[in-house]
Amino acid sequence: MKVLVACEFSGVVRDAFIASGHEAVSCDLLPTQSPGPHHQGDVRDLLHLDWDLMIAHPPCTHLAASGARWFRDKQAEQAAALAFVRLLWEASIPRIALENPVGILSTHLRKPNQIIHPWQFGEPITKATCLWLKGLRSLRPTQIVERGKHVQYGSKRIPLWYANLKSSDRAQKRSVTSVGIAAAMADQWGSQ
Repeated sequence: MKVLVACEFSGVVRDAFIASGHEAVSCDLLPTQSPGPHHQGDVRDLLHLDWDLMIAHPPCTHLAASGARWFRDKQAEQAAALAFVRLLWEASIPRIALENPVGILSTHLRKPNQIIHPWQFGEPITKATCLWLKGLRSLRPTQIVERGKHVQYGSKRIPLWYANLKSSDRAQKRSVTSVGIAAAMADQWGSQ
């Protein structure tokens, strides 16, 4: 299977598909953090190629509910982000998975097919991840574990793993797909 992993710099999902015997390429404006097939550039340059599956992680900066208090001041950026998501969703690829946190895609695209967490796939982390699926079945949990510790952070309770991230690289580290979820994608979607 030929797999395009759009908007992925970490190589985690790409490497899971390669380990399962598929031909996979990641694409991002950033260089890859893990050696392997990677196109550093705009994913729009690759969408016309003959892919069997695309897993897309469009940037959530202007889409995630966590940034809702700034939505009023970034309407142009949000419109551009939504247009990019629609372009990915409407690509001529038979199987597509869009991944994003809880946010405005539920209103502007449609409700997600499912919401998953790393703790359902062997990692003790709470991180709600929405999946919009086209031509794919919902992911089945592979190993349910404890949800991980939470701490008080101002007036909120947040996951300990998130609280321990440095603010300078928090967004980048938060955006990386968990290894357990990537393995489930490769195993379950790679066999479809």
